Amino acid sequence: MGAVGLLYVGAVLVVNGVMLLGHVSPAGAAPLNLFVGGLQVVTPTYLIIAADGDQAQIALAAGLYYFGFTYLWVGINGIAGWPGEGLGWFSLVVAAAAVGFAAHSWLVVGDRTFAVIWLLWAVLWFGFFLLLARHEDHLTGAVGVLALGEGLLTAAVPAFLIITGWWSESLTTALVVAVLGVLLLAVSVPLGRTLSVPAPPAPTQPGAAPGAQ
Repeated sequence: MGAVGLLYVGAVLVVNGVMLLGHVSPAGAAPLNLFVGGLQVVTPTYLIIAADGDQAQIALAAGLYYFGFTYLWVGINGIAGWPGEGLGWFSLVVAAAAVGFAAHSWLVVGDRTFAVIWLLWAVLWFGFFLLLARHEDHLTGAVGVLALGEGLLTAAVPAFLIITGWWSESLTTALVVAVLGVLLLAVSVPLGRTLSVPAPPAPTQPGAAPGAQ
């Protein structure tokens, strides 16, 4: 069931990436964020109940709430038009928690690939923090590319492979994901500039010559 939820996390990250690139409005992206956010709250609740006290399973499910709350918050803000500073600071908490879950995945669970994936999520959510809480607006396109790329690399593709039985956890898989993640980070800034919708020209004052200050 966790892999099914991860499949839709990939979808919402892609849509949110496209939104940050300016091709979808926040209100237009809101329904999917609400749907997936709700799913990411229901899913870990079910997994924790089904774990029947198994601490390892509970730990794996607990981190999903962070993402569910993120998507619900994005969806609500997209509809209500509320400011994003609170979501930005919450994203910093998520980024720090993701580092902890990465360590747990590597050291306790023994899943090296998802340890790498957790670290990539930490980078992305730290980007949300910079964008929303610190108002680093020049990073909007880069964070959009990261969200879109990680939606595929860390969520949709692994989820599909797990569901179909083609997933293989190994050090090689972890290295491949890590290399692709670093490459995505390296190209995020130039690709963000290329793929972002150009900002509309500033209106000129009546009677002013074009380009005049």
